[in-house]
Amino acid sequence: MNRGFYVILVAQFLSALADNALLFAAIALLQELAAPDWHVPLLQQFFVISYIVLAPFVGAFADAQPKGRVMFIANAIKTLGCLAMLLGMEPLYAYAIVGLGAAAYSPAKYGILTEYLPPALLVKANSWMEGATVAAIILGAIVGGLLVSPALTGQALIRWGAPGWLSVADTAIALILLLYLTAAWFNLYIPRLPIDHKMPRKNPLFLVQDFWHAFKLLWRDPLGQVSLAVTTLFWGVGATLRLVVLAWAAVNLGFDLTHATQLTAMVAVGIAVGAAVAGKWVKLESSVQVLPAGILLGFIVIVMIFVADWRIAMAVMFIIGALSGYFVVPLNALLQHRGHLLMGAGHSIAIQNFNENLGILLLLGVYTFMVGHGVHIHWVIVTFGLFISAAMTLIWRRHRYDVVH
Repeated sequence: MNRGFYVILVAQFLSALADNALLFAAIALLQELAAPDWHVPLLQQFFVISYIVLAPFVGAFADAQPKGRVMFIANAIKTLGCLAMLLGMEPLYAYAIVGLGAAAYSPAKYGILTEYLPPALLVKANSWMEGATVAAIILGAIVGGLLVSPALTGQALIRWGAPGWLSVADTAIALILLLYLTAAWFNLYIPRLPIDHKMPRKNPLFLVQDFWHAFKLLWRDPLGQVSLAVTTLFWGVGATLRLVVLAWAAVNLGFDLTHATQLTAMVAVGIAVGAAVAGKWVKLESSVQVLPAGILLGFIVIVMIFVADWRIAMAVMFIIGALSGYFVVPLNALLQHRGHLLMGAGHSIAIQNFNENLGILLLLGVYTFMVGHGVHIHWVIVTFGLFISAAMTLIWRRHRYDVVH
């Protein structure tokens, strides 16, 4: 891996760090505003809606110009959303602007890997990228949790003689804004690459038709199908479980938001370890052999309801993360490789984002419905655990049937 790759890696790390820290700052802001509990999962839904609505366009946008420039523009949109939240815009709407930037950022950050590196290095590069993203999730959860802590930031504001109108959440958002600005500075040094798979026409109707054609092409490809199904399931469940863990930690362990974020960070540590193991031992051509790890994951999730000790909870979170990282990284690399061959990196990542975030939107919708109707968190966990194992079993059986026939 050369210097250019590490610049891409650092830019992604800082931008993802800000995204994840901002989530917890936004949750704290909702609590300061006395918003209903169901607004918390709704916050994530506002973030991911842009991935779905803009999917036909962001892939073409990423492929139509150097991806480093796309990453800079997208990061600027995220910065604008963070600033809007700081200046008093409704947190749901401001976080939606950040999601708009993230939707444009994603096809470029992953698409540039397939253009910059040979196929033999894609699993390794994805392992690094996933590791950096997971490290950002770990630190984002910890930093976000600490920044919204009344014991830390609240006391600091009193000690510094800050004006009474400056809240803990506002201070956290202001500091996170600096992270976005730093990420933008690194974006300026990303290697400039030739434009790949530029669209012949920019008509919106043509872009939608082209997206639909590519969508069907990727779902009909046997390897693209299994990898797309798994990554869609993983991110849908992962985004929901991050909020489930916060509610579960309050019930089973008596944790507040600051301490519960440390549990989500432990999941991310596990993902980093699982991703590293996959990057070292799993080859691109044998990626589908990791599917049984996903079946096991669902049953480990159900174990959460029996845990009442924080040390055991940390271990369970680590195992959940390790299994997740082990099976999703190789399949993510396989999906990028197949997509790049079939239609271009930006297009394939946009389709991947469309499916993954549709999964997030649907599963967060189910979780929001359960919370709104007072379903106990233990039943929520059992439902999601069984769903993970059943879905992964179906995907595995379908792939084995395709191989035989």
